[in-house]
Amino acid sequence: MTNYNSALDIVRKLKAKHGNTWATIKPENAARIAVQNRFKTGLDIAKYTASIMRKDMAEYDENNLNYTQSLGCWHGFVAQQKMIAVKKHKGTTDKTYLYLSGWMVAALRSELGPLPDQSMHEKTSVPKLIEEIYTFLRQADAVELNDLFRRLDAGEDVQAEIDNFETHVVPIIADIDAGFGNEEATYLLAKKMIEAGACALQIENQVSDAKQCGHQDGKVTVPHEDFIAKLNALRYAFLELGIEEGVIVARTDSEGAGLTQKLPVSMEEGDLASQYMDFVEAEEVAIGEVNENDVLFKRDGKLVRPVRMPNGLYKFKEGSNIDRVVLDCITSLENGADLLWIETPTPNVKQIAHMVNRVKEQVPNAKLVYNNSPSFNWTINFRQQAFDLMVATGEDTSAYNRDELMDAKYDGTELSDRADEMIRMFQAEASRDAGVFHHLITLPTYHTTALHMNDLVEGYFGDMGMLAYVDSVQRQEIRKGVSCVKHQRMAGSDLGDDHKTFFAGEKALKAGGEKNTSNQFEIKTSTKEPELALDK
Repeated sequence: MTNYNSALDIVRKLKAKHGNTWATIKPENAARIAVQNRFKTGLDIAKYTASIMRKDMAEYDENNLNYTQSLGCWHGFVAQQKMIAVKKHKGTTDKTYLYLSGWMVAALRSELGPLPDQSMHEKTSVPKLIEEIYTFLRQADAVELNDLFRRLDAGEDVQAEIDNFETHVVPIIADIDAGFGNEEATYLLAKKMIEAGACALQIENQVSDAKQCGHQDGKVTVPHEDFIAKLNALRYAFLELGIEEGVIVARTDSEGAGLTQKLPVSMEEGDLASQYMDFVEAEEVAIGEVNENDVLFKRDGKLVRPVRMPNGLYKFKEGSNIDRVVLDCITSLENGADLLWIETPTPNVKQIAHMVNRVKEQVPNAKLVYNNSPSFNWTINFRQQAFDLMVATGEDTSAYNRDELMDAKYDGTELSDRADEMIRMFQAEASRDAGVFHHLITLPTYHTTALHMNDLVEGYFGDMGMLAYVDSVQRQEIRKGVSCVKHQRMAGSDLGDDHKTFFAGEKALKAGGEKNTSNQFEIKTSTKEPELALDK
């Protein structure tokens, strides 16, 4: 019943079947409501959005400039306003996704209060946020379509806009952290996330109960066999729920992880467990040097003891991180993952390409989801990259101090302009040269909320008073056509009025009318030329 005409036909037949008991039901109203809610369940959303991601992945394989993008959103309203703005500014939602960040769930959505990104928040809060986001996106559909139907009723020719309406519902790449427990726990949580609408699940190879933010120290990874079990758990969850095209994003934290919790059991020389063990730091020992209950193993014909930390964790060899990243990525792709995620210390296209191209030697269509993270200082990183390029090409850098390039005194210089252009082109170049299919910013709306509140408070509680709000918020909303300037409409007031009319007819008590102050936000434009004041 997502098509207006088919919905209309169905309700007309039902009305004929039920006779006078349905006398007050108007098929046109029922069809309109049905069209305004195209997706009835989260699984409907997951199937629809999974097909979008698969199409986009195929198009990227054909042309690596067809990359996709998303922003992390921590509330349904934030996601809704993002997608309304995308439709307004891009004219389409094509190649645009949403990202659900575990970091922001921990920091902003836990009942325990703000938490660090260490999987301490309630696992149920993740599927709840997915459901909330899609509830707000479906409401955006309903509000916009309701406006179109009102215009149609008023005599405007907008039928084509209704028939070809583009939904605000887009794919979510949802962070399941390290799975919140063993593989069975991962499977059960994955089902809840998929049922809420997630078509893509991102899982990382850290130890679940020692999980750390990817941009912090202390990360501990698991052997490949453990991670493969969790990849399998996600795939089984997708298949059980009928999402055959569900997408798994396998994240490796090995670039910055120096520890492992356990040593896997190698069954034959050269197997995955053996390759993992090769990365563990170990020292040759004689049997007389061995302590009681020491852990020992054989390497290259010698008896060695792995370097063990006071907390019982084992240490990886220094400088093994890139090799571990490459092996992680290849292993994940060979065991059911669809996309990769590599956490990096800085946003450097050449560094990313170095790792991804090694993976592509064995898996040519390897594709990356990349975190354009606010944890990077983009300004200093790219100014230093620009500085180093100038040095490499023999240009004069005497006007710059490489260690102080964040200083505002360098704003507007040749170096800073070059760095800003590198930042502007980063996504396109990383997609072209480093296999990045999807670019996301994990925490942008966390930072924009804080920044905008800081600026409003500065003026409102200072000399500007109410002008701080009017000038920097409301006037900008009106002139830029921001949808929520008429917040009553955005919250569903007009939609509710129309529905109440469907339900109660002329008896409906509606919020709209002459005394509704939202009418003040109707922008009136005049075609009449202003009269010039003449001296008399």
